[in-house]
Amino acid sequence: MTNDVVSRLAARCLKGYDDLIDAWLPEVMAIEPYARGLVPPEEVRAGARVGFALILRVLADGRTPEELAPHSEGMGERRAGQGVPLESLLAAARLDAKVLWHGLIAQAEPDDLPGLLRSANLVWEAVEQHNTGLMTGYQRAVLEMGRQREDQRRTWFARLLDNDGRNPDVVRDAGRVLGFDTSAAFVAVVTDGSTGPLRSGTPPDSSLADPAAGASLRAAVSTLALLGLRLHRHDAPTGDILVVQLPARAGGAERVVLDALAGVPCGVSPEVAGLARIPHAVRLAAATARAAAPEGGPVRLEDSWLEVFTAHSPELSAELAARVLGPLYTVGAAERERLLETVRVHLAGDGAIAATAAALYCHRNTIQHRFARFKELTGRDVRAPEDAAVIALALRAATF
Repeated sequence: MTNDVVSRLAARCLKGYDDLIDAWLPEVMAIEPYARGLVPPEEVRAGARVGFALILRVLADGRTPEELAPHSEGMGERRAGQGVPLESLLAAARLDAKVLWHGLIAQAEPDDLPGLLRSANLVWEAVEQHNTGLMTGYQRAVLEMGRQREDQRRTWFARLLDNDGRNPDVVRDAGRVLGFDTSAAFVAVVTDGSTGPLRSGTPPDSSLADPAAGASLRAAVSTLALLGLRLHRHDAPTGDILVVQLPARAGGAERVVLDALAGVPCGVSPEVAGLARIPHAVRLAAATARAAAPEGGPVRLEDSWLEVFTAHSPELSAELAARVLGPLYTVGAAERERLLETVRVHLAGDGAIAATAAALYCHRNTIQHRFARFKELTGRDVRAPEDAAVIALALRAATF
C-alpha cells in the first residue's frame, strides 16, 4: 500500500541513497557490539544497501520485490549466528526509520510535505515489515542454534558414557561442550525408566516410563540452574539422567541438590571425583533408582544398599526371601509376625539383646527364646553377623 507522494519520493531516493547509508552507518557502528567490530563495517554497509533498497522499493511500488523478499529474515539469521544481541540488531534497525524519513523529506518539494506527513504511517509500516522479518529470522536462528547445541551436548555426553570415561580426549572435549570442570566433583541422578521398583522378576520396560518423573526432574533442573549450578540433563528411554557439578569448597552442596529433588522418584549416586567417573556414577544412580518408590523422593545409594541389591536382581531376591523366610509360613500367622517383628527391631537397632527387649517391652529371655525359635525354623541365627546380613537382605527382598 502506498500513495503518489510517497511513491514518487521513494523512487527518487532509489536513484542514489549512499548519502542515507553514510548518515546511518556511523550511528550503527556506535552501538555495541558493532562498535568493537563484531561485524565488519563493510558487511554492515552492504547489508544496509540491500535493506534500504527493500524498504524504498516497498514504498515506491507498494509491494515487496520478489528478489529482495528473503533479505530481512536472512539478515536476522546471519546476525544471530554472528552473536549480535537482538536488542542491538533492533536498535540498528530502528535507525532506518529516522534516516529514511530525513531522506524522503530531503527529496520533497514544498507541495509534497503535507501529503508526506499524512502518509507517514506508510513509511513506518514498511520499516516495521523489515524489522519483523529481522526478528523472525533471528529467532528462528536462535532456536536452531539452541537445538544444535543441545544435540552437541547430547552427543558428547553419550560419547562419555559409551567410552566409560577411559579416553582423556573424550573426557576433555565432553567437559568443554557440557561446560564442566573435568576435575570437579559430581553427583549423578537417574529416574527409573519404569513406573516403579522392579518386582517379582519383571524386567524393566521402557514403554512404561512415567512422564511425571521426567516432568518433576525438569522442574528440579530449573531450580538448580537458578542456583547457578552447572548441570546437564540427558533424556533416555530407560530413565532420565541428571549430572550436577558440585561447587568447590561449598559445604552442603549435595544437600541443596537433594532438596531440589524433593518429590522426584530417583536414584542419587555418591559424590565422584572428576568427569571421567561420571559413567560409573550414572550406573550407581540407575541401580539406586530401581529402589525408589513411585511416589517417593530421591534415594541415596549410601542410605539404601540393601534395597538396591534386592532391586537389582528381582529373581534372585525372590529366591532369597523364599528360602530364608519361607519356613516361617509353616507356623501360624501370629507367631510368624511376632518372630519377624523381633528380628526387624533387632536388626534396626545396635545389636544388643537388652535394647531389643526394651524396644518391644519384653524380657531378655523372651527375646532369646524368639531368636532360638527363628533359628529352629529357618536355620539362621540373627545373633551371628553373617546370618544377620543374609536375614536383613531377605527381609528387604520380601518387600519387593
